[in-house]
Amino acid sequence: MKLAIGSDHVGFELKPIIIDYIKELGHEIEDFGADSSERTDYPQYGKKVAEEVASGNFDGGILICGTGVGISISANKVKGIRAVVCSEPYSAKLSKEHNNTNILAFGSRVVGSELAKMIVKEWLDATFEGGRHAKRVEMIRQMEN
Repeated sequence: MKLAIGSDHVGFELKPIIIDYIKELGHEIEDFGADSSERTDYPQYGKKVAEEVASGNFDGGILICGTGVGISISANKVKGIRAVVCSEPYSAKLSKEHNNTNILAFGSRVVGSELAKMIVKEWLDATFEGGRHAKRVEMIRQMEN
């Protein structure tokens, strides 16, 4: 997979750990900031990663802020994005299998690096099941119009 990643200043320290892990798993990843731990605003990174994913330039995205909530809300404002914030692996897996999420978010103040890796792995390994779930994802897509 080709992935985009972004974080605010709170997620900045966890981000390189996740980038390295994603590369170890054999995926491509491009960093869209933040580039330091200097205070910044998460909506700009949520939006940038979401726009890159929605445009088809990337297969999916990873977002990190303090809780994962604000940055995922920002990403979900972009048409075509189904971002989920997860603090454990099971929800990450099912979000892809049932909801076809295309962005995964989590909080660096909520999960440590090892749990974050488990969450990322489950999400990356999961596949959308389609079937009855496809109808529901289509219903969500129609809400954007």
